[in-house]
Amino acid sequence: MNIRKFLIIILILIISIVSISNFKIYKNYAYDEYVDYVDGNNLYTFKYPKRMKIDKSLGNIKTVVYDKDMKIEIYHDDFKDNISSSLSYINYSNKFANNKNHIIELDKNLKINNMKVHLLKWRRKKLSKVKNDKNYYVSAEFIKSETEAYTIIIKSSKALKHPRQYIKIIGSFKVISDNKDLRTCDTLENKNLNEETMLFYKKYFLKNDELKWGIFENTAPESFDFLNSLEKKLDYTFKFLVKYQSFSSEGFPMREMLNAYNNDRFVLLTLQTMHLDNKDNTTIMYSILDGKYDDFLNDYAKKIKEFNHPVMFRLNNEMNGDWCTYSSYYYSKDTDIFKDVYKYVYKIFKSNKVENVLWVWNPHDNSFPDFKWNNYLNYYPGDEYVDIIGLTGYNAGTYYEGEKWRNFNEIYVPLYNEYIRNFNKPFMITEFGCNSVGGDKVNWMNEMFSNIKYFKNIKVAIWWNGIDWDQNMNPARTYRLDENEKTIEAFREGLKKYE
Repeated sequence: MNIRKFLIIILILIISIVSISNFKIYKNYAYDEYVDYVDGNNLYTFKYPKRMKIDKSLGNIKTVVYDKDMKIEIYHDDFKDNISSSLSYINYSNKFANNKNHIIELDKNLKINNMKVHLLKWRRKKLSKVKNDKNYYVSAEFIKSETEAYTIIIKSSKALKHPRQYIKIIGSFKVISDNKDLRTCDTLENKNLNEETMLFYKKYFLKNDELKWGIFENTAPESFDFLNSLEKKLDYTFKFLVKYQSFSSEGFPMREMLNAYNNDRFVLLTLQTMHLDNKDNTTIMYSILDGKYDDFLNDYAKKIKEFNHPVMFRLNNEMNGDWCTYSSYYYSKDTDIFKDVYKYVYKIFKSNKVENVLWVWNPHDNSFPDFKWNNYLNYYPGDEYVDIIGLTGYNAGTYYEGEKWRNFNEIYVPLYNEYIRNFNKPFMITEFGCNSVGGDKVNWMNEMFSNIKYFKNIKVAIWWNGIDWDQNMNPARTYRLDENEKTIEAFREGLKKYE
């Protein structure tokens, strides 16, 4: 073969490779038009890469378009029934950008399809424990009106270096008209549990037709001195207790858990992934997914397994409230971070062969901020990771400006009905209570006892017997059932129905 023929063959090969590459690029950037609706109405359309799939399983909250490298989420928020506005929504949603972990690459206002749009592009470092971590972000908030906004959030595992990777999607977004949608929910069979834990689960959550009561009393289960004296006044023994822990704790509270078990009590063990000693908590979720808390979590799992009796384990409750530093409010408004942490801890327990844990997933009844990207359903890790759905709703009273007195039914009728539509699992009220500021606490208790029996899927109710203090350490919300003789009497009379 002479040199001329050799060069021609090489040229043909190069042209073929370039042609194939161009075909792949063309294929990757071929688009379909998607038409659908959010929140039961407000028809919209946008273009997305053909390679991606559609997920409408949370259709009344969001639409998701995804492939292995990218996820696109579309939300609709209507603020006409509260004090929020589209502008305050944008400002509040993007406060996370001030966090040093987030590198802002683009922040500008523009106009697309006759709507004002705020465009933000940022990145964070890769998390070593998350497979194909999507750490490159673009969000676009479309202002439809003073009280209405759409949000597109794009997450990518690869750097979005060229604007066409996201501008085509965002620039094609249009609002058309109204329609309707309903969310469907899935069912789940329970997981592997040891015999004692399975019997506990069946007795109190699957086959239990009579509500059981619990209490949070901060001296128990370390000591039962005060609780025993309170129970004597009430003529009732609380079967369920609550124990809170954080990363500032020494680890699994073996002595207290054994003390509870030896006193025939069961513990809702709550681990909140934060420090209580004024450290910066806004990086911890990332640190967990980088493996920096593996020693703590593995040791925790091993000690739970060693305990070997039933544990109701609640990880990062009230995650849809911005008072919790593990909320997505602090993490790129990306609820996947919460779910990744939840699943990561679950995986650690599983790898340590823990078979005595019932997983309790527990949002707050009010999402704050009340934006669709922060809706509690976005934090749901999936049926296989949850055994019990926790409900939390307080009558916080009127100590603080802007708060309102809420009776029991006002809180729990809509909450219960919504959860029943979305979940096919047993419920428990993990914590609740009534303040004494703003109304008649005794009447509230009486109404609660008269109505809670109708919520058949609530198997356990736990009263939070404590006080929330204001910044000057004055009692702001007194939830104690033993606040005075009248409240003790009301609770004692109500509990007689559950002897």
